[in-house]
Amino acid sequence: MTHDKLAAHLLVDRYGDFRLTGAVRPSPDLLVVPRQGYRRDTYHDARAELKIPVLAAAVSAENLFDVFLDLLPPLGDIVDVVLETSHNAEDGEHRDLVREEVDLPVAMSHFYDFEDLLLNDGCTGVAIIARGQPVEVQFDEHKLLVVYGADLRPFERVLRRAGVVRDDSLKLITEAEHLHSTDPEHAEAFDQLCCRLGVGEFAEWVNG
Repeated sequence: MTHDKLAAHLLVDRYGDFRLTGAVRPSPDLLVVPRQGYRRDTYHDARAELKIPVLAAAVSAENLFDVFLDLLPPLGDIVDVVLETSHNAEDGEHRDLVREEVDLPVAMSHFYDFEDLLLNDGCTGVAIIARGQPVEVQFDEHKLLVVYGADLRPFERVLRRAGVVRDDSLKLITEAEHLHSTDPEHAEAFDQLCCRLGVGEFAEWVNG
């Protein structure tokens, strides 16, 4: 593919009724064509001998942030927040910054302030984890919404209200080659979000 054709491909953000944010693009061969929907599956952790129900959703950009926020109230009033970054990372690895025991309304207020970062930076993701119950909502670097939990019905209701239809044959952008996008301003905004949430001495760095 020529440079001009690749540049033109990167400018395309709409596939039918589905629109991508600025964070990620499918590969030019379009082995997976982005579209809206969600699917249910089971996450297997062989080491811990766990099987956890999971749903993964692709939501069109104009509704994505609102749907993300609507998925959070079932987690409870106090949550743990994990900020995920692959800025300046090698081999696609990412690091996780953990902030425990955050009031959910406070966390959501910070997310509002950094909406552009969360939507459009292909090197930033966030996970919100319930305390006292094994439930987690991820808004990952690919701008997919992923929920782990024994009872996924409250989260499915949120998706259905937003017009996101279940389709267990749905292919996600992560299941083929794809391209991430970021810039220095996003890396700076990520650092600001870390400070706003109080990570730092409260944070735990771990390899992703």
